[in-house]
Amino acid sequence: MPSSDSTLDLVERIRRSDLDRASLDTLTIPVERLCSEYAFMPSADLRREGQTWMAKLVQLLDARLTLAHHREVLVLAGWLALLVGCVEYDTKDVRAAEATRRAAASLGQEAGHPAIMAWAQEMTCWFALTQGRYRQVIEAARAGRAMAPNEAVSVQLAGQEAKAWARMGDRRQVELALERGRVLMESLPYPDNLDNHFTVDPDKFDFYAMDCHRRVGEDAMATMHAHEVIRKSTAPNGSLRSPMRAAEAHTTLAVASARAGDLDGAIEAGTAALEIPRQSVPSLLMVTGDLVTELRQRYAREPGTSAYVERISVVGTGGD
Repeated sequence: MPSSDSTLDLVERIRRSDLDRASLDTLTIPVERLCSEYAFMPSADLRREGQTWMAKLVQLLDARLTLAHHREVLVLAGWLALLVGCVEYDTKDVRAAEATRRAAASLGQEAGHPAIMAWAQEMTCWFALTQGRYRQVIEAARAGRAMAPNEAVSVQLAGQEAKAWARMGDRRQVELALERGRVLMESLPYPDNLDNHFTVDPDKFDFYAMDCHRRVGEDAMATMHAHEVIRKSTAPNGSLRSPMRAAEAHTTLAVASARAGDLDGAIEAGTAALEIPRQSVPSLLMVTGDLVTELRQRYAREPGTSAYVERISVVGTGGD
């Protein structure tokens, strides 16, 4: 039988770590920074830097760590995997995005971190929504809420569910999903860092509602929310704090203009959206698809329609 001294020695060895508290805290800085630069850093740069830091964290997992430190490194790696997966999907690298999403879910499970696991479900919602698999959106949203029912991610899950119901034409379920998210949002503390991509800020509700109202044909409400999204996405100096939200808002205004008989206004707003450099291509194509439908139905023979549709085809194929 081992002596008490050897038992104590084993316990001390478990407590030792090659990573001190200060070093671990330092590692959180680039992770937070990258998550906060999602909205405006070029996709290629963000993906490359995110993968670089993920590799460093993976190396740390081979070092001698306490159980607590090991979990914290897993959590940091989980957030980075979520971020990299989002960027991969933005650039239409669908297979890589799904593989990275699964890795993030696994890291969240291993770390016992419900929010990371739920965000992985939110990514499934997003992927499915932009690919037209609306029932899968609803199922993934419900699964994610069960994992982290009282965390901010469930607000976003409610928003994604509402978008799916809107595309299925069920206005009642849209209202219920948005209200569920709104109630949870109001119960949560105000976020410390609104720029972090995995922070759900109160302004996102205009964004969710805008999409839903546009899809169900409530153009006055959609326009009101779109103007709010653009206002809140624009810094005092005129730069865009949330360019991807602004692009979808301009497209919403374009759809409303097309339905109101204003082709010039529709083309102007739709073009403004395409000229915003930071894009999530699948999300943008999903929203611009509504505009293409309206233009083809109402103004099929107009040169402006042909020119806009041509620009969308270039975006879809990844051209300049």
